[in-house]
Amino acid sequence: MAKTSEKVLSRQKRVQRIRKKIAGTAERPRLRVFKSSRHIYAQIIDDTKGATLCSASTLLEAVTGADLSGKVAQANKVGLLVAEQAKLKGIEKVVFDRGGYIYHGRVKALSEGAREGGLVF
Repeated sequence: MAKTSEKVLSRQKRVQRIRKKIAGTAERPRLRVFKSSRHIYAQIIDDTKGATLCSASTLLEAVTGADLSGKVAQANKVGLLVAEQAKLKGIEKVVFDRGGYIYHGRVKALSEGAREGGLVF
């Protein structure tokens, strides 16, 4: 049986610590980021209902079909897409949950893309 790496366990501890402080409401839902080695995912979540309001990832046709070079450019596009979907649902303000990752690289690009798309956080 494989053991979970220390890096993953440390990130899980950070996520739990962050979630104690951050909660999404109906007025200001939570923008959650998850990244794997290949893809990045973003969800806007209302924690009072326990429901995902909208989501975007690099698996979408809008991202894979676009001729984007590099993961950072793809993350920026995902941020724009999630902001566009949020605008359609009437969401303008969110709380940013970086998911225990450092605010750098792809996570930063996603948040900047969401801000360019019109989200305020």
